[in-house]
Amino acid sequence: MPVTTQVKICGLSTPDTLDAAIAHGASHVGFVFFARSPRNLTPERAAGLASRVPGRVARVGVFVDPDDALLDAAIAAIDIVQLHGSETPVRLTEIRARWGKPVWRAAGVASAADIRAASLTAHGAALLLLDAKAPSSAPLPGGNGLRFDWRVLGGARPGMAWGLSGGLDADNVGEAIRIAGPGLVDVSSGVEDAPGVKSVAKIRAFLETVRTI
Repeated sequence: MPVTTQVKICGLSTPDTLDAAIAHGASHVGFVFFARSPRNLTPERAAGLASRVPGRVARVGVFVDPDDALLDAAIAAIDIVQLHGSETPVRLTEIRARWGKPVWRAAGVASAADIRAASLTAHGAALLLLDAKAPSSAPLPGGNGLRFDWRVLGGARPGMAWGLSGGLDADNVGEAIRIAGPGLVDVSSGVEDAPGVKSVAKIRAFLETVRTI
């Protein structure tokens, strides 16, 4: 696969791990705005981290069914809005128009049918992020360290720009890229020592692995 695969390190919450992601070549960094997540940031903390990010790296805000007040508070710290809840295509279009930012749509996948359905909910999105479908017992809609069978993409590729998430780490991201060929890979729990605790060493290893493919 091409060596131009982009990488988003998501759920960053400390200066040292953010700096590591930038120094080792991340194209995108993710800030989570979801109270139930161990990676949750207040808009104020996100703004402080965002000020450390150079213009060549895009800042992605991850939201789950956000209200307008949260978007208003967080929008200055981000370049891209990622929606990870039950937002409709109408809401997606509204967010893109009102706040003037590109919107990514994340969707849970377990089968080829899920990919086809996700493409419909992503109408108007700049990118569709395919994540492992969270079971009903999972605490979060994403960031659970789960993966789906990447081979299902062989017969059901999205008809738009897309990325791959869910259960990725330095040990399997090479296989994921070779099998699925995404334009972007997105990692969170796979570069952590504990939920919400990012590892500088794991961030470096993940990015170095992608660079060598």
